[in-house]
Formats: sequence, structure tokens, C-alpha cells
Amino acid sequence: MGQTIILVAIILIVVMNAQSTFVVGDAAERKVYVVYLGEKEHDDPASVTEYHHQMLWSLLGSKESVHDSIVYSYRHGFSGFAAKLTESQAQQLSELPEVVHVIPNTLYELTTTRTWDYLGLSPGTSKSLVHKADMGRKIIVGVIDTGVWPESEMYNDKGYGPIPSRWKGSCESGELFNGSIHCNKKLIGAKYFVDGLVAEIGDFDRAENAEYASPRDFNGHGTHVSSTIGGSFLPGVSYLGLGRGTVKGGAPGVRLAIYKACWLQSGSCSGADVLKAIDEAIHDGVDVLSLSLGSKVPLYSETDVRELTSVGAFHAVAKGIPVVAAAGNDGPSAQTISNVAPWILTVAATTLDRSFPTAITLGNNITILGQAIFAGPELGYSDLTYPQSGDCQKLSANPNNTMEGKVVLCFTRETSVTPAVDAIIAVRNAGGLGVIIARNPTHLLLPSRNFPSVAVDFELGTDILFYIRSTRSPIVKIGASRTLVARPVATKVATFSSRGPSSISPAILKPDIAAPGVNILAATSLNDSFSVNGFSMKSGTSMATPVVSGIVVLLKSLHPHWSPSAIKSAIVTTAWKTDPSGEPIFADGSSRKLADPFDYGGGLVNPERAAKPGLVYDMATHDYVLYLCAADYTTVCPTPKPWVLDLNLPSITIPNLRDEVTLTRTVTNVGPLNSVYKVVINPPTGVNVGVTPTTFVFNSTATKLSFTVRVTTTHRVNTGYFFGSLTWSDNMHNVAIPLSVRTQILPRYYDEN
Repeated sequence: MGQTIILVAIILIVVMNAQSTFVVGDAAERKVYVVYLGEKEHDDPASVTEYHHQMLWSLLGSKESVHDSIVYSYRHGFSGFAAKLTESQAQQLSELPEVVHVIPNTLYELTTTRTWDYLGLSPGTSKSLVHKADMGRKIIVGVIDTGVWPESEMYNDKGYGPIPSRWKGSCESGELFNGSIHCNKKLIGAKYFVDGLVAEIGDFDRAENAEYASPRDFNGHGTHVSSTIGGSFLPGVSYLGLGRGTVKGGAPGVRLAIYKACWLQSGSCSGADVLKAIDEAIHDGVDVLSLSLGSKVPLYSETDVRELTSVGAFHAVAKGIPVVAAAGNDGPSAQTISNVAPWILTVAATTLDRSFPTAITLGNNITILGQAIFAGPELGYSDLTYPQSGDCQKLSANPNNTMEGKVVLCFTRETSVTPAVDAIIAVRNAGGLGVIIARNPTHLLLPSRNFPSVAVDFELGTDILFYIRSTRSPIVKIGASRTLVARPVATKVATFSSRGPSSISPAILKPDIAAPGVNILAATSLNDSFSVNGFSMKSGTSMATPVVSGIVVLLKSLHPHWSPSAIKSAIVTTAWKTDPSGEPIFADGSSRKLADPFDYGGGLVNPERAAKPGLVYDMATHDYVLYLCAADYTTVCPTPKPWVLDLNLPSITIPNLRDEVTLTRTVTNVGPLNSVYKVVINPPTGVNVGVTPTTFVFNSTATKLSFTVRVTTTHRVNTGYFFGSLTWSDNMHNVAIPLSVRTQILPRYYDEN
């Protein structure tokens, strides 16, 4: 055990990341560094902190200098500290034998009424997962985000029993937040962490950036996330009259612990603050961690170290705490995925089977259905124009009189929300009545009253343009948006959702799973500019992540002894490859295509099936240590050296197949004791896949069995990835893992032709 801990401490240098640091000018200028020491040598937190102070004292020479320098002491899940240091001081610390690594601070980005019904997760019957898991009442979930708006009715604790005695956390008071008043039996913890950000950039300028120096949420992101995970039932909620129904979290009985480590001031989360939040959450006794944040490519520097958050996630998972995190919002380009460590459950975003069609009726009586969140009232027939500068981001260059009193059509190739904002501002300032935006799908709609902003695709936008050019007096009528649910609305992976393969470890499939993350209705801060009666619709992988976190809460309730990897396996292997109605899932981008594992991992999360997966691909901390060895992140490894492809993931991804490879997987029976499973192979195009054995017989003595997979290619050129699946079936459970294979005859070759 002692050797394993030492090995973990040595190997975990790989999960530290020196990217995205603030620029400093003078070498003597101090900036925040995180000094990582690995596993704790003392169980007493005070002793750990004293050790950190002594280490700094030996460097800085006085207690006063130590107190001025130190930002955080990480003393619960692992040992380390954050401190303000010069570059030379950081270098001196890094040379100490007890120091694993010293890195600069890192910045991370922040990345309902229909969601749970769409996923088949309703509490209506005694056989439902929500009912069997008692709505998650025994579980405590930690949410690391922008804080909480505690007055929301989604945090009411009606019907809750006493707070679990194992809970060690607390509710900290601060600006407009009274811990003894605002916390209750549901919202049982609230802390805030800002010292890392302040040490880096200085105190907040309240005149320019309003914020609360407390757990209170200013912009609503964290409130939206936590209420999606575990908000209480609240009937009759809508957003501008759309999406009306009962809002609730996935696990409406869960206990919530809020850790505010992300701040409106910079739009970012300091890595030192996030790491401290994870450390405190481990100490406080959370059962699940949810992080709707991530970083951008490149994910590690030339020093070959990983994102700072990964180290905290590693220690949490090692203590049996599943960590769920966002894939990122940099899609649809490939290799943009973040949170790629194999111990993290990484979530992509899909649409729901719900849309908000908005009728655009032209003067020739042709009606086009665009998409908007437009409360109305209907805009009657008005002049329609396509100005000389029809680029949505350049409308302000047009004379005002060309847009005044008119609806304006514009085009944009951008996938961000910026062109829509620019267009709305320009047309409104010119006295226009509304805007029609032709674009590629982005799934980012701006809510509005009185001023319609309607999105269409290029084809429909061109139809409107041709109408404008066909008549001297083009006119248009725009109706209020309506809610359309189920068919014919299709499920799609959202354009913004970051895609695999991983740019760090392409043999580790990412994302792991997909969940709804478009126009999710949940609670928000009253300061949120899009708040309507304390609710808003938000989109992003930040919104998909708490959907999966809520499901993890229910699975943890039902199967308290399952490891984080077993829970991940259950979710991945039981996912829908089609939408719940049986229709194919597409992935939106510059062109729409059928979704593949780099878009949605195992597929669309299926909560009820995940509760009874039959078999799981399980792992322990030791397996992750072997993975780090196999990936050449350290020379301290067993002999023979492990192989990355043998990591017991619920997926097989081979990024560089030349001739053939043989790899191993192990499955554990968590279903009926006496079961017989047979393998079903759907090989990728041009790839041969053989499995030995082809049949498994489980009984009281045979609960865990291994198989080998031999993969060969018939391709004779470098290819892209082809996809298939490998399924173990007993006619009741279909335990499916995705296969992703790329042939590389010429290795490490980039081809633009």
C-alpha cells in the first residue's frame, strides 16, 4: 500500500497543467503557483498545513512572509499549497525532493420541464429509477461553480429529514448570504473560494464587475446547474410562456453542497480555487462531484503535464467519489474535447425533442418556420429588407434609414452568439422592428419580448432573400414562438459541443456520454439578464453535465458500493444509439452527419437501463496508475510495462492500427448470478475484429471474466476513424461498447490533401 501511494505521488505530476497562465512582465514579480506534494503524510489537517508553512518559511525566511505568500493549504484529499511566488522561488521549491511538481495557476472556463421526461426518468411509478433511488435522499452532491441563489423555491427542503451525521461541511456567511438562514436540510453546504483569483489579478473592481463576496450566485450559472441536478418539484413553470410544465432536478431529493470557485469578474475559475474547492468537498463528505467547467486546446504544455483540475479529480475518484465534468463548448471541430482524464466522466450536449418554431410569413403567403424564444406579441406585416451590408456583424455600417421601421435579414457564418447580439443591437439602434438571422445551426437562441430575433438556416435564408429580390415592396409577419415536443423534432448533438478524439490520449475515448444541454429550463439568479421570475433557459455542456450528475446520484443511491468506474461503465454501455423514439441521432456542424463516438461517446444517456447494466467494466486506482505508466508519464513502472489499450474502459479506441493489435478487457457481473452472455461484433469498415472467448458463463464463483480482442486492418492507406461496436448480450442486457479504429500505415503523419 505504501509503495502504491508513493507511486501515485510520483506519477501524478502528469495531472498538473501549466497552460493558460497570466502574462507576467518582470521575473521578480510574484504570481500564484500550486505546489503539489502528492498523498498526505498526516491525517491531521493542522499538521499538514504546518508542514506547508515550514516549507515556505525555509524559503522566505519569516512567518510574516509566509502568511503574505500562502493562498491555500490543500490538506484533505492530498497534500499541497498555493502561494504567491517569484519564478526563482518556484524553481527552488520544485528542486526539493518532497515536491512532486510546481506549476503556475490555471484558468478554466464555465462551459427541466422536458429533460427528465424525455430521458424516461419520471417518479410516477414504484418501478422507476427515481422511486427506487428514493430521489437521491441519501446522497450529497458537491457542485463547483458560480454559487447559489438560495431563495429559489427549487431549494425548498419540505419533507426532508435530518442532515446526515457524516456531513462535515458548513455554510459560510458573506455578502448578502447568511449561512444560518439561507442553508437548510436540502442546501446543506455553501463555501466560496476566491483567494487564488485575487492573488493573481487583484481585488474585484465592483464598479465594473458586480459580484458577491459570498456563496451567493451573481450570474446564475451555478444556480442553474445545481437546480438541474437536484431541484425540488415546482409545477406550472414556463419561460416567456414556452416549455411550460413542472421543473425538477434529476435527483430531487439529493442534498446539495455548493462550492463557489468561479467568478463573474474574469469569466473564469482559478485553478488554485477549484483545487481548494475539491479538497474541501472531499473533506466535507460529498458523494458525487459536478464540475461544469473546462479548458481549451492545447490541453498541456511542452512540460507534458495535465490540467490542474485533474489532480483533484484523481484524488476524489480514488476515494470513491465520481467526478462528472463538461466536454467543453468548442465544437464542432474535432479534437477540441476537454476534461479528458480517464477517471473523469465527460459529458457532451444534445438537443431535446423540443423546439420553439416561430412562423415567418412572407408577403407571397409562404410561411417559413424559424427558431426563436420570442414571447410576442405577433409582429404584423411590416417592411422586410436585406441591406447593402448583409453580414450580421456589420449591420451597423448601413445607414439607419435603410433599417428603420423594418425587419432585417442578415447572414453569418459564425457559430457563436456574437453575430446575433451584434445584429439585434444594430437593428434596434436603427429603429428596426426585428431581425432574421441566416446561419449554420448553433442551438444558441436569445430570448426576447417585443423584438423578434429568429434563426433560419442558409437554405431558408436564401429563400427569404430571393423573395425580397422578387418584389419592390417585400413584407413579412412574425408570430410568437410556440413549443413543439416529440415528433417531428429530432435529437442532435449540439454544434457547440466539443468533439473527440482526445488531443492528449487519443486511445482514451472522449466524450464518455451525451445528455440534453440545449435550452434547459432551470432556476437562476435574479441578476441574470435572461431571468424570468427566477428561471432561465441556458445551453452548453455546462447544462448537460448536471443532467448526468443527477443520474449518477440516483445510481449511487441504488448501488452505493459501485465504484466511480462501474457507474461510468453502466452509463456508457447502456446508452441509446438512437433517440428515445428510435430515430437516428445526428451531429450538427458545418454539415449534419450521423453521430459517432467522438460526438457522443457511448450515446445518449439512458437512466433506467443504466440502473441494470448486467455487466460493468470496473477499475480501481491501481488501474489508473498503470495507465499513467503505459502513457509514458513516468519511468517508475512495473515490468512488463502496461499498455494503454489494456486500460479497462467501456470502449476500445485504436488511433494507430498498422497491422494488428490484441488487447484485453474484463467484465464483472452485477446482474443475475447465473447468466450466459454471447458476444455480438459490429466491426468498423475495413477492420476485422475477433473476440476470445465468444461466450461467458457467470455463476457464484465466476463473477469476473476477461476476454481478448484481436483487431486487424484491411486498409493499405492512412484512414480516418471508422466506428463499430462490441456487445455482450444475455437477451435481457445488451452491454455495448464503442469501437473506434484508425489505420496508420505511415505513423505521425498529418495529411491535408
